[in-house]
Amino acid sequence: MRGDGKIAMITGAGSGIGRATALALLNEGYSVVLAGRRREALEQTVAAAGPAGIRALAVPSDVSDPASVDALFEATKEAFGRLDLLFNNAGTGAPPVPLEDLTVEQWRRVVDVNLTGPFLCTRAAFRLMKAQDPRGGRIINNGSISAQTPRPNSAPYTATKHAITGLTKSTALDGRKYDIACGQVDIGNAETDLTARMKNGVLQANGQTAVEPTMDPAHVAQAVLYMASLPLDANVLFLTVMATKMPFVGRG
Repeated sequence: MRGDGKIAMITGAGSGIGRATALALLNEGYSVVLAGRRREALEQTVAAAGPAGIRALAVPSDVSDPASVDALFEATKEAFGRLDLLFNNAGTGAPPVPLEDLTVEQWRRVVDVNLTGPFLCTRAAFRLMKAQDPRGGRIINNGSISAQTPRPNSAPYTATKHAITGLTKSTALDGRKYDIACGQVDIGNAETDLTARMKNGVLQANGQTAVEPTMDPAHVAQAVLYMASLPLDANVLFLTVMATKMPFVGRG
């Protein structure tokens, strides 16, 4: 099912999974609002789309800032009049240091971006989607396999991704009466800036360090595209897409 005429929004659209998903959606006929902190990175995503970039709108935004999120959704409404798909993708991590060495500022930064950001965007999407005609839409949250199983020294990231699972379930429940569907894609080792260190080896649960396989973010984009292609009376609540040989199944 192509997305001709549909409007999507992607946070963290300037690189990695966000950029790959934006390009996939644009290629399928969606108009896409690109949100991210760096205008230059967003414009590079638009350029990478080629002729389809004419249907992209770059809006520099900070998802952790309520005023910035409000401005993002106002710009979307003004440009397109509605929103059919929100992909809460923006995320960050803290340095992989022992839990007792984490600062409060490092903790709060991860919570602000990974959890408060999706909440703010989801709240704004609800307000827009329930009032538009035709009513409703779809929200997809970027979870992570850390929403199921943590890595060593990852308390802020893991805690926020577990919390995203709760937000996904609550959003799916509370969105029913507005014809808003919500699902989550849990990703393992997509090759992005966040996973670059895996090429040199990362700490495992048994204390050893091991190089881990990664996968092309385009595979994640195709998973999101499938979830987005469903009619609103069908929903993928949780989907895991991961590098086949990464040490996740049986981890620990």
